[in-house]
Amino acid sequence: MQNFAVYINPAFSDKKSIYNLLEKLRNHSAVNFFSIDTIPDLPKELFKPLPKPANRKHIDCILVFGGDGTILKAKDLALLTGAPILGINLGYLGFLSESVLPEIASSIQNLKQGKYRLLQRMLIECRLKREGKIIYEALALNDVVIHKAESPGLIHIRIKAGGRYVFDPRCDGVIAATPTGSTAYSLAAGGPILAPEMKAIVLAPLNPHILAIRPMVFPATEHLLMKVYGLSQPAMLQIDGQNSQAILEGDEVLVTASQRSVSFIKLSNRTFYQILRRKLNLGK
Repeated sequence: MQNFAVYINPAFSDKKSIYNLLEKLRNHSAVNFFSIDTIPDLPKELFKPLPKPANRKHIDCILVFGGDGTILKAKDLALLTGAPILGINLGYLGFLSESVLPEIASSIQNLKQGKYRLLQRMLIECRLKREGKIIYEALALNDVVIHKAESPGLIHIRIKAGGRYVFDPRCDGVIAATPTGSTAYSLAAGGPILAPEMKAIVLAPLNPHILAIRPMVFPATEHLLMKVYGLSQPAMLQIDGQNSQAILEGDEVLVTASQRSVSFIKLSNRTFYQILRRKLNLGK
């Protein structure tokens, strides 16, 4: 690997330390850095502009400096270029990250020497349907969330799988998560943990007002449809933690597994279960 796109959390206060480190790496490791960032103080002498259109002929890897939220935002760049992501954790948890800032030099050396593996993570496709028409489409790496937003009371969400009725909870909302997202918001809502290699969709209702409603796991071949009603005010559709679209009375949200995926760099031999124990205190 020789050519690296760089994606930095815009809110990170000490970007200069990253620039200084990358400049040393460029000088000593003969690598090229590209950036799409629009940060005013971005040193143009360090970064080349990202080619348009960019693809794997131009970019070998995307270095993402930030936390898990920054990696989720870099998903679009990975889909655009087809390049795998290497997360360098600057955040609190860094569950999706494989490296940290002090190790970045050795990480790039391993990449140049081919000492890495690629892990494919599935995406889910979300479509918002209103009055029979698709008005919004998006891909999610973590989750698709229907949330009651400013509505003071619970909302109804009628859920079907493959056209078959599942249940109709009164709740604050519903999370549809990928295996990657099963360790995020879905986990906080009581959902199960799925190994990232799995092909499945977790459906986790948020605060349902009945004990019999529980999270469920559906095969990736299933087509989930969620119809929202009982709204006193518009609800909100969130994609990977970002508010995306307002949901009106009678709108339908369709969730299916995408045929596309995002690749992640794996450098260490740490297992998924070791990461769960170390970062989420599994079993402690």
